[in-house]
Amino acid sequence: MPANLTPDYLAAEQRYREAKTPKEELAALEEMLRTIPKHKGTSKLQADLKRKISHAREALLAPKKGGASGHDPFAIGRQGAGQVILIGTPNTGKSSIVGSLTKAAVKIADWPFSTPLPVPGMCHFEDVPIQLIDTPPLTAEQAPPGLAGAVYAADVVAIVLDASAGSILEDAEACLDFVKARRLSPTSNPNPGMPEDPEQPRPKRCLILANKCDLPGSTDNIQMLQEFFGQTVRIVLCSAKTGEGVKDLPKTLFEILHVMRVYAKPPGKPPDMEAPFILKIGSTVLDMAGVVHRDLPAKLRGARVWGTGVHDGQQVQRDHVLYDKDIVELSS
Repeated sequence: MPANLTPDYLAAEQRYREAKTPKEELAALEEMLRTIPKHKGTSKLQADLKRKISHAREALLAPKKGGASGHDPFAIGRQGAGQVILIGTPNTGKSSIVGSLTKAAVKIADWPFSTPLPVPGMCHFEDVPIQLIDTPPLTAEQAPPGLAGAVYAADVVAIVLDASAGSILEDAEACLDFVKARRLSPTSNPNPGMPEDPEQPRPKRCLILANKCDLPGSTDNIQMLQEFFGQTVRIVLCSAKTGEGVKDLPKTLFEILHVMRVYAKPPGKPPDMEAPFILKIGSTVLDMAGVVHRDLPAKLRGARVWGTGVHDGQQVQRDHVLYDKDIVELSS
């Protein structure tokens, strides 16, 4: 039986994914349970929500650890249009990629395990900020404590491989297996949705960055990568050393994040083109109002829009679908 999830439920689910604190997670989960259609097709999902709510309440009531020992360096709050975590085996060039695209204080060295802790940085596609996180390396045998939770929380997982390494297939398999072991299903689909059965793995947007593509031996290795993994995840060629493919990476990430930017125009004033609102592709005027202020949707009457598929300043309804770079003047 299909779940037929309502827009209110899906909006609460989105708030849960974007929650930055345990309180926000709990509030979103409770709203999801309140708005989910109550029938046989959602019985497993309801049970899963109740379990998550119970755990969330226990976490809030649990005594806080004192001192620095209670800090989890892998718990990095999401910023910008989305969070992209870079994972990989030793010496694949994760730090070099993050360092070339952001101002993050990454440590770049020729020896393995030179990155002991995750390092966040912000890159930009035009006026859209995208958060990158450099991480300590993993191997088929072990991974840094805390990396699993960070991978689960991130919007996109970028698997960085050394395109010249003879072990490239084994390295790719180790990273993909690490993702799958978290009950995640790697996919290149930028809008995969969620499974109706909570027992099924949750789709996780992934891509492979075949770094060092300028080195000898990389051409044959990349061909093998395409043959073995090209149907599952998108493969991007790059070289942090020469810059090939790296400067185009923010655009690729913007596409994979499946988001758009919308500019707000106060009535009687020019639009604010410096700080766009970031929305999921397919969002409506009503969705934008909720991002601007949580109380605004209840007061919203409509909007005027400049952009795709409309005349300049055209009056539209609350359910009007917006497009990238639209300018919107909300009416309340």
